[in-house]
Amino acid sequence: MMQTKGIVLKGIGGFYYVDTADGIYECRARGKLRLRGESPLAGDEVLIEAAEDKTGYLMEILPRKNSLVRPAVSNIDNLFVVASEADPKTDLFLIDKVSVIAVRQKIRVFVVLNKCDLDTADEYFRIYTEAGFTVIRTSAVTHEGIEKVREHLPGKLSAFTGNSGVGKSSLINLLLPDLYLETGELSRKIGRGCHTTRKVELMKLPEDTYVADTPGFSAFDLTKMDSLSKEDLEDAFFEFSPYLGKCRFVGCSHVKEKGCAVLGAVKSGLIRQSRHNSYVCLYESVKNMKEWEK
Repeated sequence: MMQTKGIVLKGIGGFYYVDTADGIYECRARGKLRLRGESPLAGDEVLIEAAEDKTGYLMEILPRKNSLVRPAVSNIDNLFVVASEADPKTDLFLIDKVSVIAVRQKIRVFVVLNKCDLDTADEYFRIYTEAGFTVIRTSAVTHEGIEKVREHLPGKLSAFTGNSGVGKSSLINLLLPDLYLETGELSRKIGRGCHTTRKVELMKLPEDTYVADTPGFSAFDLTKMDSLSKEDLEDAFFEFSPYLGKCRFVGCSHVKEKGCAVLGAVKSGLIRQSRHNSYVCLYESVKNMKEWEK
């Protein structure tokens, strides 16, 4: 057997499908990983012992730059949060929650406003542009914005998420029209569509490009907010940045204190009320969390 490096595309039934320079290998994890409590995730860079018949053993998980628990995926570069002001209208709080988790993990967030042939999403566009995000309007019907999204994919591992009915799948199919044809053999091998459990699968494109097929907002681990601290939270709201450190009191929570520079900016319309409302809700969920809970 030879040792080589690759990326985990998917794990299912104790087998891990690893993409390498020599093709895709079906691997089992060595027992030492289980003994160390290490579980491979889609997106992991790994070392494998590879056999000529395209099987092998997963020997080591290389250091991750980030990871999510639900969905279970690692080393994400971009997260495209697909939303819409058309029916079913996306809850702003859910966008903010998911974006905070991603920013905390140093994942670049793009807000993709889909179904713009039905509603141009002017309000959402203003909110998230002002908040410092890259916002892209798209339509699966008119193909508006498809190329703008596609230009951020090459050489990256990107994931898409969105609430049910927002058109995420239609958008991905437009972005990657040849995907199923190119990966048909892989899809059959790893059982795409044959398993009811929703697990993350990476889809490989040219130029070391990967797209993660991730579940929607409801599947994101939004309960413990991924070890979030107050400082992490305020830093994830980019538009707060000019006002941090300018409050009357040290350690200001930016919730209801007198002399709070952030609240002053909200009152003046410099920070959107919806964004501050989301911040307050998230702050209330993390303020009493003990260190051991994190």
